[in-house]
Formats: sequence, structure tokens, C-alpha cells
Amino acid sequence: MKLISWNVNGLRACVTKGFMDYFNRADADVFCLQETKLQEGQIELDLPGYRQYWNSAEKKGYSGTALFTRTEPISVSFGIGIEEHDHEGRVITAEFDDFYVVTCYTPNSKRELLRLDYRMVWEDAMREYLKKLDRTKHVIMCGDLNVAHNEIDLKNPKTNRRNAGFTDEERGKMTELLDSGFIDTFRYFHPDATGRYSWWSYMFKAREKNAGWRIDYFIVSDALKHRLISADIHDDVFGSDHCPVELVIK
Repeated sequence: MKLISWNVNGLRACVTKGFMDYFNRADADVFCLQETKLQEGQIELDLPGYRQYWNSAEKKGYSGTALFTRTEPISVSFGIGIEEHDHEGRVITAEFDDFYVVTCYTPNSKRELLRLDYRMVWEDAMREYLKKLDRTKHVIMCGDLNVAHNEIDLKNPKTNRRNAGFTDEERGKMTELLDSGFIDTFRYFHPDATGRYSWWSYMFKAREKNAGWRIDYFIVSDALKHRLISADIHDDVFGSDHCPVELVIK
């Protein structure tokens, strides 16, 4: 089973930059999007063989997630069931026979860390949500989690130490998540890989120089470890400031 996750940074724009070519080439069983930046009815994708699920932010042109799947889920839910966190279209959960797939677009702490306090509340709520799911069925969570966990996960750790996405607080929350029974699948297969990033600033020719960050993940329940086949980052795919990430699982 192949799963793909991609922050498209505006799906309507990404569609003009080759999205469908990549979607068809990827041939994924489940394809998850973050930062779709659209409302219901603003785009129609022709995806034969896939069921489509969308969660849009109340604010137009902002955030948003989508999940496309070949297999019809047992159930689909939107958000995490907590009022203060469910206005921005950040989470979709699809329940299958023996696991949940969760696509997540974690809030950015913003410049000068204006949203860091909210981010900490979100992180605790999201971790508890995943742990609750995991008590019922195993979990595959993917998405733009807006954190480079360790220094190996970004090009310039020293100069970014207190920037959004690489604060001690955000990194600590990722550690808490992993310590509570989950696996960072890319690091499971590639523990020492360097220069493997999934996001690059549009400024300063960052992608050309590969001055990036690895902030897009597949995180799975520890109990799925024996079913993992591979995890990869498709940094040769353009169309967004992020690139797709992939998980293959038995």
C-alpha cells in the first residue's frame, strides 16, 4: 500500500504546475494534501477510482486539507473534536479495516513566534487525539507538521534556533509524540541521511541551493513497525514550496 502526502501551498496554483501529472504518476492508494487554500466548490478534480474528502478553513484562501483514497473508508471525520482547533480545516481522519489515516496541517508558530502558545496547546491536543485513536486501531498520520525535529533535519540549524519550526518547544513536542508510541518513518529507514528536505523558502534560491527543512512526515504507531516497507522524500517533484513524501506499508 502506497501513501503520499503533499503540502501543495494552494491547490489551484499547484494544478497549473503539474499536480495531475504527478498524481497520476504516483499511483498512490491514499493521497493526502495540506494547505489546499480553497473552499468547497472552488475546484473539481477528476480522479477516477478515488473517493475525495475535503476539510476547508472557515477563512477563505487559508489552510485546508484533503484526502483521496481508492478504498472506501469505514468512516471519515473532520477536525479533532475540539472547538478551538476545528475552524481551520487542519485534520481529516479516515478509518480503514485495521488502521486510521490522518492528514494533518499543523499550525505555524509564525514570525516572532506570535502563535507559539497556541501551537503548544494544539500539539498536546493532537497528541492526545492520536493516542486515543491508537487505543482502537493503529494510526498512520501524515502531513506538514511545521517542525524540523533535529539539527539533521534542516540546512542551517544554528541560525534558525529560535525561528518558527525549530524552537526548543516545538521540537520537544515532536519528541513527546514519538515517545508516546509513534515512529518517524523516514528516520526509521534513513537515521543518518543528511540534505533530505521537504520544504524550501521561495527566497534566496533556497531550493536551488538545497537550503531546506524536513517538516513533512509520515508518523505511525510503533505496532506498525513490522509492516513498514519504505519511506521516501520526492524532492525532484516541483509545483509547491514543499515536495511530496511517501510511505509504503504492507
